[in-house]
Amino acid sequence: MSADITLIDGSTFAISGAGGDITDSSAVRGMFVQDVRVLSRWRLTIDGKAPERLSTIAGEPFEATFIAKAAPKAGAEPTLVLERYRTVGTGLREDLKVRNYSPQPAEFSLEMEADADFSGRFDLGNGHMGGDRPPIVSANGDELRISRVVNGTAHEVQIVAEGANAVSGKLLFQVSIPAGGTWTASVHVTASTPGSGMEPGALADRHAASKPPGTGLAAWRSAYPGYATSWAPLQRALSCSERDLGALRITVPGRPEIEAVAAGVPWFMTLFGRDSLLTSLMMLPFNQSLPLGTLRALAGFQGRKSDPVTEEQPGRILHEMRSAGSGFPLGDGRIYYGTVDATPLFVMLLGELERWGADKDEIDDLLPGADAALEWIEHYGDLDGDGLVEYEVRLEPGRLAHLAWKDGSADAIHFADGTPAEGPLALAEVQGYVYAAYLARAQLARTRGDNDTATRCTEKAKSLKERFNERFWLADRGYYAVALDGRKQPVDSLASNMGHCLWTGIIDTENAQAVADHLLSSDMFTGFGVRTMAKSTRSYNPASYQHGGVWPHDNALIAAGLMRYGFVSHAQRIAEGLIEAADFFSGRLPELFCGFDRSEFATPVEFPAGCSPQAWAAAAPLLIVRTLLRLEPNMRDQTLTISPVLPDACPDLELTNMPLGKSRLTVSARRGTPVAVNGLLPHIELIAEPATHTEPYAVASSAAR
Repeated sequence: MSADITLIDGSTFAISGAGGDITDSSAVRGMFVQDVRVLSRWRLTIDGKAPERLSTIAGEPFEATFIAKAAPKAGAEPTLVLERYRTVGTGLREDLKVRNYSPQPAEFSLEMEADADFSGRFDLGNGHMGGDRPPIVSANGDELRISRVVNGTAHEVQIVAEGANAVSGKLLFQVSIPAGGTWTASVHVTASTPGSGMEPGALADRHAASKPPGTGLAAWRSAYPGYATSWAPLQRALSCSERDLGALRITVPGRPEIEAVAAGVPWFMTLFGRDSLLTSLMMLPFNQSLPLGTLRALAGFQGRKSDPVTEEQPGRILHEMRSAGSGFPLGDGRIYYGTVDATPLFVMLLGELERWGADKDEIDDLLPGADAALEWIEHYGDLDGDGLVEYEVRLEPGRLAHLAWKDGSADAIHFADGTPAEGPLALAEVQGYVYAAYLARAQLARTRGDNDTATRCTEKAKSLKERFNERFWLADRGYYAVALDGRKQPVDSLASNMGHCLWTGIIDTENAQAVADHLLSSDMFTGFGVRTMAKSTRSYNPASYQHGGVWPHDNALIAAGLMRYGFVSHAQRIAEGLIEAADFFSGRLPELFCGFDRSEFATPVEFPAGCSPQAWAAAAPLLIVRTLLRLEPNMRDQTLTISPVLPDACPDLELTNMPLGKSRLTVSARRGTPVAVNGLLPHIELIAEPATHTEPYAVASSAAR
């Protein structure tokens, strides 16, 4: 069975079968605008029969060509070849071309069948389809309109094809092609739904979908750094990353001038606190404007008041934003703030952007948001005043049970014996993010001469690091607890979360070797990546979402953390495994794959129903590149540290036009030779040796391993 085809442009995407048709009522297939399905059926027939698929050719993220042959008459060879060139943009356009390879004229009926249920994305996921009233279908000349009221909101889709005859639910073409001739036509689909900017009954340009899709994609590519390596799997992975991250750019409701990164197709094509922020942090060597736009977007919706329904609190960064018709089950169905990690990640990203030389005025504009975020951490995030950030585990409708990245199931956090942990829970990686957030704010304060804030935030970070290492370290096991439970007892599962703690630098140096060895043990490492949970844990399941699968973004952060503490070979093994896994997926890393050992299955085993493309998976190869280059900028101190450690599989790696402040760099690395950096402004010092493990959020320097 051929894979589905996904086309995407901004908040519009279309998912069809490999032949181009949308013929089932699944929760996945359809054309969606702002989380509402505006085409639930889209089927082409010739003389009442479906053409036989020959090939599907993918182009840009927003286009594909479907090639098929018409079913022949009895006893004859097929002579009609069909091409369907499809694009999505402000709507959908399908250009049809039929070639007649017969020495005789051909006459036939071509029919486009269409339907729209206007179901919300999450209504579909819960098996609820349709709206309050039956759809109204009208046909007039070459125009078909389908409208429906869903939850009190009017929706409409307009389908137009010059030369067609519209009848109920169909557009009919009576076609005559001479011998050796060609017939062409175009079908245009335009929808009005909340957020589309178009009003029902007054769809403006009847060919609106023909406007060029992929707006801004050329500009994205022209500003994107070049990359070249003779390690072919990495080259393919980087190409997919460039393509997918460009496709996952969205504009913000009410602020069309701001571009941010969405989390992924089909479930999370929206502004998403944690995912958007982690993606932004990983992609900084390749692009800084999209991370800055993501910060601006999130700051615009930062919590202002306390609302128990949406879980909004002053200073809190949102978890997820949705359109009115999406059927989103959390909060009030529009914006949900139930996350514990997005708020410190917001501050982390702001500090990193300054290190990469972002515009000072832009950073200054976002400083009040960073201070409000720290206020939330101290007054709302710390539920019991013990200096740690916790959250309640709430098994209630309209809420997530868990509020960090392993939020996919109600029992995501549990002890090694399989017992679910009871809250409030203080997660290990969240303390690391908070630690890094304090140090980022201290850095921002020092740059501006605000010594009081710098001292206060540095002392907060020091205190948190001491508390974390005292309370989370399991000396008899040689690793860190995944969490503290409601009784402040360590939750002793061996999990990947502590790799994030290496990334943020909160782990004491004397404990790092044991952590590194556990992460790369056969209990955790599959050969392609680190599992979310060790095989020795009672709840381990290699085919589960968060109890043993391998997540590329998780692994990229772990590799960066290992390299930060000087564990070069450990980091290289993860980098090689992950990029080799990407090659089995044609260069595109999935959201996750199953956690089976590589010795058991020579290829990574696909996990069903994940997002593709998915933002933080797409950004993972970019962080791998930064990690292998050991690339650490600090425009505050006007330094660039770079000391490549390329693995055997990657003999060379070059980046061109890499943005760093006002510089545009070419970095050329080759195993066994000194790194070459060109384009660096004269006042910036190049340091060709590894940074200490405490960089870039240093409290105190320490020698690297």
